[in-house]
Amino acid sequence: MMFGTSHAATPVPASPQVETRQDPSQKEMQDRMAREANKKRQQDIREETDKLFQLATELKAAVDKSNENLLSLDVVRKADEVEKLAKKVKEKMKESVGPPSKEEPPRPVITPFPH
Repeated sequence: MMFGTSHAATPVPASPQVETRQDPSQKEMQDRMAREANKKRQQDIREETDKLFQLATELKAAVDKSNENLLSLDVVRKADEVEKLAKKVKEKMKESVGPPSKEEPPRPVITPFPH
């Protein structure tokens, strides 16, 4: 035993538990906002895809007017616009707001190998 030094055991206060559950109305509001954001994203994708289709059609028409000896600067610019817009549409398609939808992907059909 050691005398002279007192190591009184001090109780460590228990940290209060942090409440992680959300208020149901707050969760409902967040879910609604996520659905609205996804709806807006889908609308943007449709509009940008329509624009992409228009640009691609214009590009095809411009290429059809050119020949092997002449490729106008306008055709190169149109191709650049198509590329940029296609990348923008692709990135927007990857975005998603909120938790994934509750729909489960279809399960693969397992068929036995024919003997």
